[in-house]
Amino acid sequence: MTLASATLLAGPALAAPLSFDDALRLAQSAPSLAARDADVAAARSTSIAAGRLPDPKLSVGLGNFPISGPPAGTLSGDSMTMATVGVSQEVPNGAKRAAARARAEADIDIARSGQALEARNVRLSTALAWIDLHYAKRRLAALDEVDRAIGPLRTSAPSQLAAGAARPGETLEADELAATLADRRASLVAALAKARAELVRWTGDPNAETAGDPPAYPIDPFALRAGLGALPALRAYDAMDAQAQADVALARADKRPDWSWDLTYQRRDPMYGDMVSIGASVGLPLFGKTRQDPIIAARTAAASRVGYEREAARRALAAALDADLADHAMHHERLMRARSTLEPLAARRADLETASYAAGTASLSDVLSAFLALAETKIDIIDRDADVQRDAVRIVLTYGSQTQ
Repeated sequence: MTLASATLLAGPALAAPLSFDDALRLAQSAPSLAARDADVAAARSTSIAAGRLPDPKLSVGLGNFPISGPPAGTLSGDSMTMATVGVSQEVPNGAKRAAARARAEADIDIARSGQALEARNVRLSTALAWIDLHYAKRRLAALDEVDRAIGPLRTSAPSQLAAGAARPGETLEADELAATLADRRASLVAALAKARAELVRWTGDPNAETAGDPPAYPIDPFALRAGLGALPALRAYDAMDAQAQADVALARADKRPDWSWDLTYQRRDPMYGDMVSIGASVGLPLFGKTRQDPIIAARTAAASRVGYEREAARRALAAALDADLADHAMHHERLMRARSTLEPLAARRADLETASYAAGTASLSDVLSAFLALAETKIDIIDRDADVQRDAVRIVLTYGSQTQ
């Protein structure tokens, strides 16, 4: 299949509005996630070589070649002149190789932790972008609804003036309100475009559009607090601790001797005969107090630092969770108050001012002001609802153990 045909086939699917779950599924192909997958693959590939013996060495040479005296410049004039070929192998001690393998496994865990962190960040960013676009559309629809409701009032202003029921200045207030609503609408349209651009960024859908309702995420503070230790942000410190412990083991392994062996074939003139040499060498770590011990102490201190950093990160997460839960409770209370009190009052005021205007006891200015207040109240309720939804999504996808 050609690239062009694949694009044509993919186009209609991407053009469809996205539910919340659809957006999260598309976000799984985000480039940043592919980058983390590459990190994991690189760490796994590197681990294959960890702890293995170094490559053997091949050596060739010419030994004891005379440069003075009667046999100078000849290969057969001296019994010690020989061509040599040999192979040698260095053998690090077993503890050092085991530590290298442990370090490689810890590196894989670090890469996996980064992968899990990025996956959670991508899901959260996608979810918030979807919610922002969803509520940006609702804000714009609410403003348009109020604009349509006050349309008859704007058109009636000239007739009220002709009938002497309105002052000349009042007819301008309708136009001023229209301009105010137009400014508000321009701001909402810009916010909608920004939210759509963010959703396009995470889903890759160039025509990103939302469909359906936001998810209903239950918030269980006790379960969230109990599950903090399993979060990727803290599991990363576990992998870092494994890295640090492997580094300590590697430093301690330097106090154990490494060794090597070599085998050499020595070719001489046939009248003297060939020879074979074999040998071994062992390292002597005799000065541990000034060489290995300081390195071991440094690696041990670094390992203890990881534990302190993990505890600091745990406390930071716990504090952030409590703060987010407090914000969520506050935003939910504000939303309930707006729905139960502020919106009914604003709607009632608009109805009363309209009735008073029809009865000639209220000015057009009073009516327009009431409708403007109603528009702002409706949009404010949507803002408060968006805050509640954003809180819930952020809390669940940041601190929760589930992956939905």
